[in-house]
Amino acid sequence: MRRLAKPEGKYNLIVEDAPMPEPGHGEVRIKAVRSLISRGSEMGARYSREHAVSHEIMGYSMAGTIDAVGDGVGHFQIGDRVVALAPHAEYTVRSALTPTPGAQSSVVALPDDVSWDRAPYYPLTSGSVTWVDVEEIGPTDTVVILGQGLVGSLMLQVMKANGAGHVIAVDALDNRCALAETLGADSVIHAGQQDPVAAVRKLTNGAGAHLVVYAVGGPAGPKAFAQGLDMLGVDGTLHLIGLYEDQDLSMPSGKIQRRRILGGYYGQSIGLASYRRAMSLLASGAVQVDAMTTHRFPFSEAGAAFDLLWNRPGEALGVLLDWDQ
Repeated sequence: MRRLAKPEGKYNLIVEDAPMPEPGHGEVRIKAVRSLISRGSEMGARYSREHAVSHEIMGYSMAGTIDAVGDGVGHFQIGDRVVALAPHAEYTVRSALTPTPGAQSSVVALPDDVSWDRAPYYPLTSGSVTWVDVEEIGPTDTVVILGQGLVGSLMLQVMKANGAGHVIAVDALDNRCALAETLGADSVIHAGQQDPVAAVRKLTNGAGAHLVVYAVGGPAGPKAFAQGLDMLGVDGTLHLIGLYEDQDLSMPSGKIQRRRILGGYYGQSIGLASYRRAMSLLASGAVQVDAMTTHRFPFSEAGAAFDLLWNRPGEALGVLLDWDQ
């Protein structure tokens, strides 16, 4: 079988041959149909690093069909459609059992009304549902989302589907600002054309936002984080979701007084309620992942897909790999 691998060297991505994995107790083997590339974790923490990384952490959003079942698994059968927290690979083996009561397995059933092209967005959608829930957004709260990548865009759509809050989307790329407007942001601020702090302060009559979601990360993260603090109102919350800045984020004591800072906080494990809500949003189109998908590549051209996302982010957002060849 074939899988993506990242040997030593920056941007050194290959598709390699590997032995066919066999499921053990409590495990299932999944034949991939689609997988989604995450520009955040896969680029910032893997693709752009000098060191080699395990193939097991190259990807985490895959949809496919079960083609082998280990003993101890009674709720999945061969042929079932599933979504898994699994790497980019033609076949993968994952545990089908829940790690703790109330938690969710790394393999979940894919409803018939969620297409293959939408299915790989499930892990990030369920995470977004849980993040938005823990933020407890009031009906009239002003919310700023810094960054309209995959996570920022999904959180925007979950918020709008919930019907609470005045949502302001901020990004520095033309394509992402245009998409945020299409997806229903109440206001869109192009950080490449105006000062986002001044713009938020103007929109809130100087009071600042009730909630700022930091969904940037990477090299642009420290500047965006500082802007997030400056646009946050008294008694507001800054929710940190972006990662991989490779440097410290500055939190001056005078700016964090009477503010709450959440570090990637879920509040609870992603469970059945988040699963149902996320799948419903994907099936109904309330979360418009079809509009977020800009490119599809056969898995054999994964190198070109990663190169596009890394070097031309103004052209690409959701990039799918097709394993059904």
